[in-house]
Amino acid sequence: MAIKLFGIRKLGGSKGERKKAFVKNGGVLLEKLVAACDGKPIPIRSFSYEELRRATNNYDQRYVLQVNRWYTWYRGSLNGRIVSIKKYEEDSTFQNSFTDIAMAAKMSSHKNVLRLVGCCLETQLPTLVFEFSENGFLSNRLYQCDIHGYPRENPPMAWEIRLKIAREIAHAIAYIHTAFSRPIIHRDIKPGNIFLDQHNVPKLADFSLSIQIPEGETHIEDKVVGSNGFLCPNYLATSKATEKTDVYSFGMLLLVLSTGQRSYVPQPTTHEDGLVNYIRKCTISEMVDPAILAEEGGASVEKQLQAVRVLFLRCMDENPEMRPTMVDVTKQLRRIERFMP
Repeated sequence: MAIKLFGIRKLGGSKGERKKAFVKNGGVLLEKLVAACDGKPIPIRSFSYEELRRATNNYDQRYVLQVNRWYTWYRGSLNGRIVSIKKYEEDSTFQNSFTDIAMAAKMSSHKNVLRLVGCCLETQLPTLVFEFSENGFLSNRLYQCDIHGYPRENPPMAWEIRLKIAREIAHAIAYIHTAFSRPIIHRDIKPGNIFLDQHNVPKLADFSLSIQIPEGETHIEDKVVGSNGFLCPNYLATSKATEKTDVYSFGMLLLVLSTGQRSYVPQPTTHEDGLVNYIRKCTISEMVDPAILAEEGGASVEKQLQAVRVLFLRCMDENPEMRPTMVDVTKQLRRIERFMP
């Protein structure tokens, strides 16, 4: 197993705590990479604490891209290159941060996975450095209001772009399910974990909750993790994760791409909380984001929307065995795209 950590810097005695963290984190990272990467060499650059502190102007709040319970994304500049820096909070877990590095390193070659540039091991939990995506998070572009209900200034996304994003993310998920000897389950597919570059090419990110199915097994049993609204009900009930766990989450992603609504939509008049339950009763014109209906395209777009609705409902079938594989989902989305006017 060849592990490459480029640009490692030795720390002086005055930085004893950082040196201890570097040694400790380096050993754990090496173990994780050996376990995850099947003997393939993976280049990961090592950054110093001072480099990342300067890159973010001492983690200035004006550089914040997104705040999560477990980590914060920052915009940074390293040697004139703009990057995305993921800083784990102290109450996050050791396991999650190292899983994120190992899995991201393993899959960074895929054009629809956010590419890992390197990491800093001098902090209590590693700080990760990724490529920068100019158009930010899909959630910020897709939802016209933030989580507090305040409107955003972003123009609505065109249906053609939404469909392309869905197809390319489906391809990335199919890749992590099939490209390795042991399938990888992402377990947190949602718009907030998808970046968009300047050409709206989507990049799947955050592998901190990912898990691999043991060789020869069809599932893995583990504590339930993920995001409300995107969690597979079977996984919630049994704690058993399979590829179909991600298929359900992708179905929800496809649904919110079509509707522009968040996955959790309270319906006080009917006492139903789920967007899925609401959508099952709607016509296409009732469920679709009005911005899509305002576009030109007519019958072709409506035909696509009908096909997408059938597909996301299949992905979220109550019986996991009835759900398609992500390879099949990708093929179906390619066929649907051919109906573009």
